[in-house]
Amino acid sequence: MKRPEDWLVSPWRRGVVAALAGALPVFAFPAPSWWWFAYVALVPWILLVRSAPTGRRAAYDGWLGGLGFMLAVHHWLLPSLHVFTVVIAALLGALWAPWGWLVRRFLAGVPSPGRVGAGLLVLPSGWLMVELVRSWQGLGGPWGLLGSSQWQVAPALRLASVGGVWLLSFLVVAVNVAVAVLVSVRESRMPAVAGLVATAAATSAAWVWSPRPGVDGRVRIAVVQPGVVDGSGSGDKRFAREEALTRTLAGRHLDLVVWGESSVGFDLTDRPDLANRLAALSRLTGADIMVNVDARRSDHPGIYKSSVLVGPQGPTGARYDKMRLVPFGEYIPARSLLGWATSVGKAAGEDRRKGTEQVVMNVGHGLRVGPMVCFETAFPDMSRHLAQDGAEVLLAQSSTSTFQQSWAPEQHASLAALRAAETGRPMVHATLTGVSAVYGPSGERIGSWLGTDASTTMVYDVPLARGVTPYVRFGDWPVHGALLVLAALCATEGTRAFRLRRSAPEPHAPRARTVHGSPARPGR
Repeated sequence: MKRPEDWLVSPWRRGVVAALAGALPVFAFPAPSWWWFAYVALVPWILLVRSAPTGRRAAYDGWLGGLGFMLAVHHWLLPSLHVFTVVIAALLGALWAPWGWLVRRFLAGVPSPGRVGAGLLVLPSGWLMVELVRSWQGLGGPWGLLGSSQWQVAPALRLASVGGVWLLSFLVVAVNVAVAVLVSVRESRMPAVAGLVATAAATSAAWVWSPRPGVDGRVRIAVVQPGVVDGSGSGDKRFAREEALTRTLAGRHLDLVVWGESSVGFDLTDRPDLANRLAALSRLTGADIMVNVDARRSDHPGIYKSSVLVGPQGPTGARYDKMRLVPFGEYIPARSLLGWATSVGKAAGEDRRKGTEQVVMNVGHGLRVGPMVCFETAFPDMSRHLAQDGAEVLLAQSSTSTFQQSWAPEQHASLAALRAAETGRPMVHATLTGVSAVYGPSGERIGSWLGTDASTTMVYDVPLARGVTPYVRFGDWPVHGALLVLAALCATEGTRAFRLRRSAPEPHAPRARTVHGSPARPGR
């Protein structure tokens, strides 16, 4: 009977298995009851890579596993970008090639306890570097970070307040490495068990000692979700529906009303009639209204997506222009080279313009809010900076109307739980078509979600909080720690290679021989 490793001798078979193994962690994201799967989902991939016959093959396994992961985590883009989604996944998957080499370096064969212990630090650090690089906006941003699968786990949210989503990713990978060693290397089980105990101890310490945000009052915030609006003139139809829904909020003693992304398709300077209708709604509800304008501006060239605050007298002048745009969805990187993407999918026909700075706005009742637009909620640094600047409530205006039949709306809404837990500030996630959600300062869900098919309003009693979380104060320290670990690894490996080279015996050279006699003359 053939062993599994014999069947995997074929490069094609091994490549397919690596891609499938890399896709497994994605199952921990969409289903709330599957959060635990993230702690074992990497094990098949790790076991495959550690069995690679060479370092080059391990790098290939890392790359193909990364391709499978990126394709699975962005599969909902296939209807829009088609084959270009596979191309992007293949390019970003290459980031995992060095990680695959590291897995084999520390876990191949029968690793010593010291090598396993080092691997429990190096391999999560390597994974964090992959997440850090791909989190750059131009490479797609931090969508699908492994730690974000833990958004509904209370101890994990407490850890997020200490080290952000980066700390969660580090610990999830460390647990996977320890489990992989437990099931494959009997001689190295002690350091693996020690790694699991250390992870449990870190979680318990964070649960006991990390400061909890202290609740300090409440505000009433309404979310208006119009639902899908089809047909010609959809901008006017959507505005009319949002207007009608907002009228139902009269007399609800609100502090703020929030509309979703692209809720207004016209520049309010060019359409004073719309500005006047919004001002009338503000007077009717007794609250300011945060709308999102997706239109060509009259005072600046180009199209912007902007959070605009409207009060009883009209636009208040508080405006935030979206800073981080969705690659291909809102602009095409290097359009002169990649502009052909518009012919194979629904890529942006014209690049949106981006803003230059984040803004904290003062709402009419003395509330300070920090708006973000759609894709920006995936970036931990943006919500952290808003909290540092004094925002009491984080706002996200989003629209996932193109991806209603996928798990993208739920995944997007879940990111708000992590941002709330990281900053100790409640977060409101308002969308055009769902899913809309609100989370408290510890990342706990407030009220119910508004589903993708809902066309309604919801009023939330949102608790405010005081205090500063360790993550807001100290920032991305797990990433800095991972960089130090990898720097120490490079220094150690470099020193080791240098010593081996110096201690190697000099090659034996035969003694020079002298030939007596006169040399032959040229040409004879």
